[in-house]
Amino acid sequence: MTTVDGRWPAGRWRRVDGWRTDGRAVAAWGVGYAVLGAGCALGGTPLFGAAAVGWAVAAVGLAAAAAGAVLGAAGPGRAVRGVLWTLCGLAAAGAFGLLMDAITLLFGQGLDSGPGAAEHALAALGAGLLAAAARSGTAPSAGSHSAGPRSGASRPAPSAASGTVQLAALAGSAAFVPYVVMKLCWASGGTFAGMSGAEMHAASVRNGASGVWLTLESWGLDGTALLAGLGVFLLWGLVRPWGQVFPRWTLPLAGRPVPRWLPLLPALLGVATLAPYGAVGVGWSALATAGVVEVPRGDFPTAADTLLVAWIGLGAFAVYGAALAVAARSYWRRTAR
Repeated sequence: MTTVDGRWPAGRWRRVDGWRTDGRAVAAWGVGYAVLGAGCALGGTPLFGAAAVGWAVAAVGLAAAAAGAVLGAAGPGRAVRGVLWTLCGLAAAGAFGLLMDAITLLFGQGLDSGPGAAEHALAALGAGLLAAAARSGTAPSAGSHSAGPRSGASRPAPSAASGTVQLAALAGSAAFVPYVVMKLCWASGGTFAGMSGAEMHAASVRNGASGVWLTLESWGLDGTALLAGLGVFLLWGLVRPWGQVFPRWTLPLAGRPVPRWLPLLPALLGVATLAPYGAVGVGWSALATAGVVEVPRGDFPTAADTLLVAWIGLGAFAVYGAALAVAARSYWRRTAR
């Protein structure tokens, strides 16, 4: 629709440019994702344990490329948005394992699979691009000025999440307590689940732990316990007002509003990895406890010891992942402009 002088309204120009930009970005990502998937399938490189999965990755990429082309040409109609959200969910599922890749790079000798890690990273990027593109068609709320620049929109005042959400954060934090105690027990030379700290250190060396990991152990610290502490910090930052403003002791952005996406990126990465990993693990642990599946002993003296450690670790991941999802949703809603 044009004005009486035949020109498009300024706000309309901005929205059309945004659709085209989002469409091009999604299409470019789709082509790259399809090439990666087809290359792995043709080369026999397994993704998620099977080379045939590469064709599924290629199909998602091609569908995204087509959706991006339609978005750039015709704008975000309801059907296009539905396709974009569906592809976003598939891309998010494809990013499963990215957090484990990052931990492996930080504390291990190398990645289990370079192409697999590339797929995880590219899928995470695609999930963000697809979500942004799907939201580009959202109509402005009543009383807003669509012609005005978004950069001038005021942000809501920092606020705390509801009591229910904070209870979820408390549960997610408490779930890590047994896990951290277990890990620090081994790192400090103690014995847990029939395995001493010295035996755990020898297992770490045998499994290719990095120098950073072994150095932390020599100081009585555990790398995953430290990451758990950072995870709890992130969780409470999502539900408390201070999480929306950099505290004064942080530099160089002390006292400034936190960019909305900054805590959401690690939160969504944690949700996409820990929640399904923990849920599947808890299900396996329940079946193992009931005697339905056999428990591999691994490095532990007995299968019962292995099962105890599995309940502590996988239970923590499941509860924390669910709490992080609840907290991230609350943060998104409370910081909406």
